[in-house]
Amino acid sequence: MSATNPYCEALGIPLPSMETARERPAANYYSLLIVALLERGEPITLEEAAQRFDQAGVARADHALQSLKRCKPGRPPIYRDGDLYALDPHDDEAGLWVFRLGLKPPKVRALRVVRPDPGPLPSPDERLTAGYLDEAWRHGVPSDWSAQRVAICVLDVHAAAMPPDRLMAFVAARGEWSQLSYNSAKYWRRGTAIRVRDDGMWELDLGHDAVRSARQAVRDRVAMIRRQEFMQPDPAALEATRQRAEIEREANARRLARMRRVLVYPFPARSPQAVVLVDVGQREIMTLMGDEVAKAKEKLADYDLIAAVDVRAILRGLEFEPGERRLAELGPPQKTKQLNQCGRKLKITTTLLVQGSCEISRPFADLAVLRRYVRDREHTKLRRRLEADAKSLFALYQYGRLHGSVRLRWGFLDEPIPAPWVHRDEPTLYNLKRRAHDLGAPLEVVVGSAPGWADPWSRAQRAHVAKDEQRWRSWLVDEMGFVIDEDAIQLARLAGRE
Repeated sequence: MSATNPYCEALGIPLPSMETARERPAANYYSLLIVALLERGEPITLEEAAQRFDQAGVARADHALQSLKRCKPGRPPIYRDGDLYALDPHDDEAGLWVFRLGLKPPKVRALRVVRPDPGPLPSPDERLTAGYLDEAWRHGVPSDWSAQRVAICVLDVHAAAMPPDRLMAFVAARGEWSQLSYNSAKYWRRGTAIRVRDDGMWELDLGHDAVRSARQAVRDRVAMIRRQEFMQPDPAALEATRQRAEIEREANARRLARMRRVLVYPFPARSPQAVVLVDVGQREIMTLMGDEVAKAKEKLADYDLIAAVDVRAILRGLEFEPGERRLAELGPPQKTKQLNQCGRKLKITTTLLVQGSCEISRPFADLAVLRRYVRDREHTKLRRRLEADAKSLFALYQYGRLHGSVRLRWGFLDEPIPAPWVHRDEPTLYNLKRRAHDLGAPLEVVVGSAPGWADPWSRAQRAHVAKDEQRWRSWLVDEMGFVIDEDAIQLARLAGRE
């Protein structure tokens, strides 16, 4: 076995060991299947994985095989190709799993904060100081402290009798709310720690037990605050880490944006007699038919990302080896949706997602019609229909990139489903709204059905970002002030940007 393989190289990790990975807290049958794939560096069957589990002492082969079949092994970042299971190292989940298994360090290093020693806490027999009381009341005056305790603390700090208005001003400067009021003295019994003099001044009896109790309460609160602050990272270091992560995310987003992308739509899928290639960046369509289909391999070699429904089977039918290229699966990310407690399920199809997301009533042609076109050699009709189908699939792809999800609408259902072809670092409508809000600029949006192919921005309208700072939410309004249904937005960009 080599020291590395294509999977490990793509993830930037050394060759793992099943014997070591099985001891990790995140180890289960699914995650250990990922380890088996990383060890092999190529697709394997569940039977081969079960044998590896047996060798590593995880479980007997027969037991491991049954467990692997039950753990839904064909979910990202693992995909099924016939009886073989392979790993997509470019999938976001692959990076998360190798981190959970201890095969890769975290993106952000643990913060090591060196705080100055605040010194020992004063004894309850010592008078309180203003700085010490401010530290105790840093987050406001405790709401469960009685009015008398609050007044005792203030009088102890000043070491002199005080008029009520001055004492109240001292407390109000350190907290918006407390039990203390001007009428509090009316409810204090005779013999308490605070005496109201004939001139209205409040005077503290330093020998009273309540004074020492108040000092101890301040001491306990300061100790609690210091303990909490010691456990939390320094806000400055936390902000620096956040900014560094944001810079790395933006750099990766720019790298992803530079990738040349192509959408592939063949017919038939297994042995194509016609292939439509849609250049995502240039928004150009190329249709190859008959003997021209062989040229698809040469054309696909120019792209960094290839997207299609059942993309791996399509590339196998075209006899194209993707190598290190990224593959985007445009098929439904989930197969069914349970409708009620009786177990009724809705089968999710690509057609249903295009209809719900892009409002295209008939996104794809009937396969029988396409077969008739091929049989009768009606190439013009076949080309026109395939290109229309490819445009529908392209609209779904663009909708997913804009929202990070696609829309499932059927009857009473209207739910988002995450689009697996969108990387978490790629900007979505949410990021675009934030940028527009920060710049104070409007957006141009296309709302409703999928935009036209020749002039996609012909139905664009201006939209402004409205934001509720307290509730941390935002929404878009048009020029008339009406709220725009963001789920119906097909395209969006900053106004004046091409």
